[in-house]
Amino acid sequence: MGGRAGRVAFSLIVICLLAYGAVMLLAYVMQGRLIYPAPPARSDVPGGFEQVRYTTADGIDLAAGYRPAREGMPTLLFFHGNGASWQTTPLVTSLLSEKGYGVLAAEYRGYNGNPGSPSEAGLYADGQAAYDFLRARGLAAQDIVLVGNSIGSGVATHLASEVNARALVLISPFDSLEETASRKMRWLPIRQLLRDRYDNSGKFPHLTLPILILHGEEDTLIALDQAQALAEAHPDTKLVTYEGWGHDLVVHPPVQDEIAAFLGSPPG
Repeated sequence: MGGRAGRVAFSLIVICLLAYGAVMLLAYVMQGRLIYPAPPARSDVPGGFEQVRYTTADGIDLAAGYRPAREGMPTLLFFHGNGASWQTTPLVTSLLSEKGYGVLAAEYRGYNGNPGSPSEAGLYADGQAAYDFLRARGLAAQDIVLVGNSIGSGVATHLASEVNARALVLISPFDSLEETASRKMRWLPIRQLLRDRYDNSGKFPHLTLPILILHGEEDTLIALDQAQALAEAHPDTKLVTYEGWGHDLVVHPPVQDEIAAFLGSPPG
């Protein structure tokens, strides 16, 4: 009897291990879709913007949106978060556009009908191409403000470590994608499975420009303490938190007022 019970227990253990291994394999194979859930493509062009195109160093032709700045005003190079497209950027920058700020609503490979597949290295190349587009349009480095929301914080932070710019603004950022993912799936060895890591905290101490971080205190996707860890990693960082607001912080108009005040424009 004991032998039979032992065989049953062993079989159950084997089944559990195989199931766990299958889940790990699925997580590894499907991580691209989980990290980069691109929404359906859009073809509309919001008012005040024009659709523009630029090409990355590895030959990906990207369509994005651009609204030139009023003379003497800086331009926001805006990297959106997941579940968004460049056409959502005009909405969350509308108050800043009214003040005369320019906006390059950057887009990523594999998003919104653009060719290619998103990855950390790929999005970094997309960010560099967007910056190069503005420089080719005659903008000086000090006329460009790097802005990243959520996953876009990884693109903006990396770009800030590679180029000169007026300032870096991060909305709902993580200290690293590795940390965020490992907190969400503690039962999986995410740190070993993850291909893309977006190590913002590792790059922060080396940045040489003013930084503004905006984060919702009720953010359940990227915890507030991740933004706090980023702020502590760089002495020239201003951290502003919002009680009662979560990960969709970017949609709230006071965020734009805070960015304007940080960049030297009056709110309202």
